[in-house]
Amino acid sequence: MRLCTTRFGVRRTWTVELRALPGGPILVCQQCPHGGRPLSGSSARSELLAHLARHAQSELLPAHLRTCQCHERGCSWHPRHRGCSGPIRLVLTRDRGGRMWRLTDACTACAMATSQAAVVPDTLLSSAASTTLGRERRGVRRPKEPDRQTRVREMLSYLAAALPAETSAAARLIALQCALRIRDSGHVSLSTGVLRSLRLGSVSAPWRELERARWLRASLPLPPCAGPVVAAQLLDAGLYTQHPARPDRLNAADWALRTASRARAGSAPLPRLAAVCLACYTAPENRHASAELDRLAHECGLTGTAFTGALGQLAGSGFLSSWNLASASGDLEWTLAGSLGHGRSTANQACSDLRQL
Repeated sequence: MRLCTTRFGVRRTWTVELRALPGGPILVCQQCPHGGRPLSGSSARSELLAHLARHAQSELLPAHLRTCQCHERGCSWHPRHRGCSGPIRLVLTRDRGGRMWRLTDACTACAMATSQAAVVPDTLLSSAASTTLGRERRGVRRPKEPDRQTRVREMLSYLAAALPAETSAAARLIALQCALRIRDSGHVSLSTGVLRSLRLGSVSAPWRELERARWLRASLPLPPCAGPVVAAQLLDAGLYTQHPARPDRLNAADWALRTASRARAGSAPLPRLAAVCLACYTAPENRHASAELDRLAHECGLTGTAFTGALGQLAGSGFLSSWNLASASGDLEWTLAGSLGHGRSTANQACSDLRQL
């Protein structure tokens, strides 16, 4: 447990509210002096996230000065837990049914204890911060923290907050690949081979979903008439600073793709998404794992009942050897049927990198 010591009182919490008015929704920011500004109903979520991202980017703070803002407020944002511990993360939280959104620094323990919260994945500024400490020696490139499992898990968590709750499993699988493969410009291209591996090669409905959610703008034509690739411009402001360590993110995207392909559950995307989520929580050296069922279901945009239904399909397809709900804790416990193919060097990497938006 990390002891809290006296530090500089630096504010690192930004809160915005969506208010429904007869003329349309408006965004009210607690940090901005001016009043609320009108939003487009179809893009309110994207504009809201962009506003929070601008605050975080314009109010940078060295990692050693960042503190758990949740702790400084008496940990009132979550149920009681054992105390602050772990690295400081940038956490996005949705509250009041999506009417209130908060972006804040919080320790890992508080982030995990907060409902409807997602850790913002590592971004451009973490790379810029490392540059100020000195240039890396030339030679063999080492993978940057975190490992690929953690990258995929954090991206699923982020997408759970950034996408509408009703987003389908197929759309989430595409969004995951897009978010991990994004280029500096915010553009991304998915080959038809990637879409075929996801069993989504000739399906256009998931792309339309993401367009209606104002999360991306796809180039035409979409499948099944698309060419060798489907290109898109991602509209999620929280992803535009994702470009550092892109080779490592591509590695994570390929790992997620192979894991989804291993779930031979016909053409159903839901069990494939559940398979990726379960694999993210399974240590490379151990096929057995456990986690809170509600958290796993939330990251897949599902209810607990729908998630356990997907588990039955994964067991039937041979992806899972077994699974059960612990009677005492209610946690989900499972055993994978085979190896995930993790490298031991990757498995031994530390997963506590301090990352900023």
